[in-house]
Amino acid sequence: MNFNFKRLVPDQFTVLLTLFVIIATILPAHGQGEIAVDWLSKLAIGLLFFLHGARLSRQAIYQGIMHWRIHIVIFCITFVVFPLIGIVLRPLLEPLMTPTLYLGFLYLCMLPGTVQSAIAFTSMARGNLAAAICNASASSIVGIFVTPMLVALILTDFSDQVPSIHFMSVVKIIFQLFVPFAIGHFLRPYLGEFLLRNKRLVKVVDQGSILLVVYAAFSHAVNEGLWHQTPISALIAVLLVSALILALSLGASHLIGKSLGFNLADRITILFCGSKKSLASGLPMAQIIFAGMPIGAIVLPLMIFHQLQLMVCAVIANRLGKRPLSPEEQMNEA
Repeated sequence: MNFNFKRLVPDQFTVLLTLFVIIATILPAHGQGEIAVDWLSKLAIGLLFFLHGARLSRQAIYQGIMHWRIHIVIFCITFVVFPLIGIVLRPLLEPLMTPTLYLGFLYLCMLPGTVQSAIAFTSMARGNLAAAICNASASSIVGIFVTPMLVALILTDFSDQVPSIHFMSVVKIIFQLFVPFAIGHFLRPYLGEFLLRNKRLVKVVDQGSILLVVYAAFSHAVNEGLWHQTPISALIAVLLVSALILALSLGASHLIGKSLGFNLADRITILFCGSKKSLASGLPMAQIIFAGMPIGAIVLPLMIFHQLQLMVCAVIANRLGKRPLSPEEQMNEA
């Protein structure tokens, strides 16, 4: 079997993420500069979710809602199975890393799924693309409300470092994330064609917003002594634990989809939508939820998990995409 090793090479965006972490380590923002970067990152977050809303087709929402059974399964994996994995692994994880890194893993387990990569891998593997589009898009919206509630229910009981999530915290998240998303979506009739014609510009703004958030988060963390407080052994543990959690989530997604009797196309969608965690949603929410805390260390597991999930799922999607067509698939493509 031919294997394309290029799929294991980090993409350009991952290289840029690493570069911005290095820049923040060498040249972190200080004083008024740190305040300015923080405000710029908040504006960038609003713009990021505005564009997400403007790009989401209302038709995709209506079509996907009809396949409610698959969405319930994926949401249960994303917001129930994943957090349970983080909690059950606590006796194993806590001795291997710093308390803040373990907190980051718990936070990772409570995030919504990705949008672009889940859809892309489902398409590559010939899964149920319509359901993937709706579920991945809806996950980012649902996560704005569900993730803070999970943090309030679970993280505050596991760590005395985490501030309590009050009603005003949720309101703040809604105004900073959901309101720009909703405005962008309602302006889609006026912006849709422009965004389609300028995909490259949208991509630059999309990725640039995340890079700015990464720089702001790691600048603050470096100023607070992130790398002095994080031993090399803990960083190695983060990589190994990320691989373990990804393997468990992929296995759970596969077994749940198969045991509930979904067809292969739906099981593929469950696999790639249920096993993902969103960097684009996780970084902005972390800035709000963990304000005043060492955010760099908290989001470090998410950044490593993000790259790992892309590399592993690319290989799986490539293999599934090359499988022989079943009789049902042959009829659908005829």
